[in-house]
Amino acid sequence: MVSSVPRLVIAAPASGSGKTTVATGLMAALSARGFAVSPHKVGPDYIDPGYHALATGRVGRNLDAYLCGPELIAPLFAHGADGCDIAVVEGVMGLYDGAAGEGELASTAHVAKLLRAPVVLVVDASSQSRSVAALVHGFVSWDPEVQVGGVILNKVASDRHEGLLREALESVGVPVLGVLRRAAQVETPARHLGLVPVAERGSLAVEAVAAMGAQVADGCDLSALVALARSAGALAGAAWDAGGALASSPPPPLPVPSPGALPPDPRPALDGPRPQSPDGLDGAGGAVRVAVAGGAAFTFSYAEHGELLSAAGAEVVAFDPLRDEELPEGTAGVVIGGGFPEVYASELSGNESLRKAVAELALGGAPVAAECAGLLYLCRELDGLPMCGVLDASARMSERLTLGYRDAVAVSDSALAGAGTRMRGHEFHRTVVEPGAGAAPAWGMRTPERRVEGFVQRGVHASYLHTHWASEPGVARRFVERCRTS
Repeated sequence: MVSSVPRLVIAAPASGSGKTTVATGLMAALSARGFAVSPHKVGPDYIDPGYHALATGRVGRNLDAYLCGPELIAPLFAHGADGCDIAVVEGVMGLYDGAAGEGELASTAHVAKLLRAPVVLVVDASSQSRSVAALVHGFVSWDPEVQVGGVILNKVASDRHEGLLREALESVGVPVLGVLRRAAQVETPARHLGLVPVAERGSLAVEAVAAMGAQVADGCDLSALVALARSAGALAGAAWDAGGALASSPPPPLPVPSPGALPPDPRPALDGPRPQSPDGLDGAGGAVRVAVAGGAAFTFSYAEHGELLSAAGAEVVAFDPLRDEELPEGTAGVVIGGGFPEVYASELSGNESLRKAVAELALGGAPVAAECAGLLYLCRELDGLPMCGVLDASARMSERLTLGYRDAVAVSDSALAGAGTRMRGHEFHRTVVEPGAGAAPAWGMRTPERRVEGFVQRGVHASYLHTHWASEPGVARRFVERCRTS
């Protein structure tokens, strides 16, 4: 199979240059002209894809070469872009900024090369004129394998300023594909972990995306951008598919870490994986119901997780911990992803009926997979307010930002992963959890200090670590199987 979907990568010299405005605006502008636009985001960001989805009417998808591995970037892209006329990929940080200590890995440049996609560089020109030529020349020449096909100048003050910038860039030979004025900037509110998610802004988010689309349509050469996207090279190989990924993925391994390296699981081991059926699903019988938390408090999730759960035999049903007083009828397992429970702690605490329902299900041994915000929700309390009380732990806001990629190994056998399963993840939070007793750790970080993190207790796997299940599809199969047998 060959994917020839036209595509562009929107990059910048540094964070704060205007990538999100330009990428989202371009998606909206192209969609308004009748293009079926496939939206993508480099890296582990959960918030920008929400704006992308508003702009295009399609699910925003992440392309993270650290979490998923470089070999999955093109297949995941092809899966998301199937049936589309054009794809827009928003970069992360500066063009060449990747995973710390890993060279180009997971950088926007790395992903652009894996996608054989041309790059459009968004430059904040607010405090420079002729120097813009040196800046752009440096980014163009740094890696000859990265095709920088054009520049969009952002925060330009006046016609005279624009003229100086264009004159300077003539010597570089990189075309100016757009100019956005400083006075026309679209304000998107932010707080302690970045932009405020779409789910919290309602009609204001819709208006912001429309304004971004109008700004890009007015200031950029859309025809030239589409022509550049059509210059992207074809991608050979099959698109990622959840069912195929499960069928080709063996059950996660179950080795135990060597004595003394990481704490062993103090609980008796769970039963091993059941044999796989010919259709690629575990066990016999129909689908089991897996409730997935959503709503304004839990907006962080990857689309592939739900697709993998469905392919493994689950009926995925959404619930909103802010509004729903009960779990969906027949719930056999729960997935609670990331988000902002600290912002909604009072409302979450006030929904006592749902808190009790989650606690009853979890304490009864049903599988529960919780990441970051989900971990906080399962704690005894958050900033002094009662939460579900599944875990004997207290959570609170902190001034310190914990941020970065992690290389982890499961140190406790759980409903999600067998001991010894290695996964890469990402931490991003300003909270601290002070644990009590009664739970084993979930992950051991492969660092010199061998830090352990998270909780495994009965069927619960709760951790700060955000993971992308496409890198290890067997965790979805294992989770659904535990839902069947618990």
